[in-house]
Amino acid sequence: MSKKDHFDLCVIGAGPAGYAAAMRAIDFGKKVALIEKHKIGGAGIYNGALTSKTMWELSEKVAYINDTLEAHKQQKYEVSWSEVIKTLTEAVFEKKLQYSVHLKLLQQEKHQNEFSYIKGKASLLDQHTIQIHSKDNHSKEISADHIIIATGSRPRKLDHIQVDEQVIMTSDGIHSMNDYPKSLVILGAGVIGCEYATIFSNFGKTKVYLIDRADRILPFEDDDLAEVVTKSLCERGVTIHQCANLVRMQQKDGGVEYEIEHNKTGKREVIQVEKALLSIGRVPNIEHLGMNRLGLKMGKRGRHIGDDDTQTNIENIYAVGDVSGHIALVNVGEVEARHAVEKIYAEKTKRLSYDNVSTIMFLKPEVASVGVNEKHCVEQNINVRVVKLDYSVITRAIAMRSTEGFFKIIVTDDDEMKILGMRAIGAHASSAIQGVALLIKMNKGIEELAEMVHPHPSITEGIQECVRMLLKTSMLKPEVFSDKLHCYRLINGEKLSF
Repeated sequence: MSKKDHFDLCVIGAGPAGYAAAMRAIDFGKKVALIEKHKIGGAGIYNGALTSKTMWELSEKVAYINDTLEAHKQQKYEVSWSEVIKTLTEAVFEKKLQYSVHLKLLQQEKHQNEFSYIKGKASLLDQHTIQIHSKDNHSKEISADHIIIATGSRPRKLDHIQVDEQVIMTSDGIHSMNDYPKSLVILGAGVIGCEYATIFSNFGKTKVYLIDRADRILPFEDDDLAEVVTKSLCERGVTIHQCANLVRMQQKDGGVEYEIEHNKTGKREVIQVEKALLSIGRVPNIEHLGMNRLGLKMGKRGRHIGDDDTQTNIENIYAVGDVSGHIALVNVGEVEARHAVEKIYAEKTKRLSYDNVSTIMFLKPEVASVGVNEKHCVEQNINVRVVKLDYSVITRAIAMRSTEGFFKIIVTDDDEMKILGMRAIGAHASSAIQGVALLIKMNKGIEELAEMVHPHPSITEGIQECVRMLLKTSMLKPEVFSDKLHCYRLINGEKLSF
């Protein structure tokens, strides 16, 4: 094999995680090959985070306008589906162009001898050799000292439901519709299912049904947070089938017929809708890697690889992003990718921590989180102090006429009161969370937040008032506004006054 075909690092998959790995390796002056079988940017651009969040942003604007018009008894504003798709197309093109130009210039400028972008499907022949099949049926081999697998994931499907991405769809097909569906059933009430229920109910053109096996949506979150989201969805006409099992779902008369059984009563219900969306998780793209040939094993959780601090059972092969088995988010994939490269070339020994990962749920209102929640503390019998402040006492929220939501901060049950977690639901929630995430990473207490001078009026002033409540120095006293301000201890799962 010629010298030019050997690389310091080969990254398989050019989605957000793979791209981040390649760029970080360039920082170390390494010769890098980045292989992608389909499109640069992966699902993160084309049928994942960018497209769904672009839809959400547009739907939020439409809902806000219509709420205002309705309050003044004026005719509602409508945006056509073709305009929605045009907006999505523009967003995708803009990000795709950024990637394409960046890659082209990288290969032409000072990194031309260090970086190679290769189109094709990669499989592993051994722990250092990669075979690449191109679309024109040509193949070639390259070798690398280290390999990072970042092949992403795809929507999970069910054997007994025929998905054609036209009538019964996953997130891969939701943008191929010609118009708003008159009615839509969503199977799965996790984050993505609730996000799409929010989007279509915001537009106000679709009757949305949401099938939830649990007794409430977002079962991994605290009850009070889920209740706010549930109330908002129901107010926008969403029907939530709670404690319901799907018996069958099939195409019928050009639409979809589904049957559910209510767990509590055993009663069955048959409903017909125009379209269906499956939102039941994702599965990693690992089938064509040649894992058996290498002896590359699945991780401890059984469905993913590389879940030992990004490392697989083969010492020079790493896995990041959705294939790693941790949190399937763009920001997590990028952090994992950078961490893996730093383990290889900077001999980084400190394990990657997921304790301060900030997440956003694009619902109505939006939800942001970091660290542990109250539910986790009860389940794990962790004694903590909790403070909760309603948006209705925040000046900026009042000015925005958007007082639905709350802040909740969880700290250690001691004098240090180190921050363990936070939940924010309401306007600007995602912007408010990052300062708390930093303090969690720094293993700090709440004094820094209490003494900061926040801009006024701002949503983040609510965070300051939260920590002042814990310090018993707040301007608004919990004993006065007991329906809006809460401060308590969780001891052995029991709420006690604080």
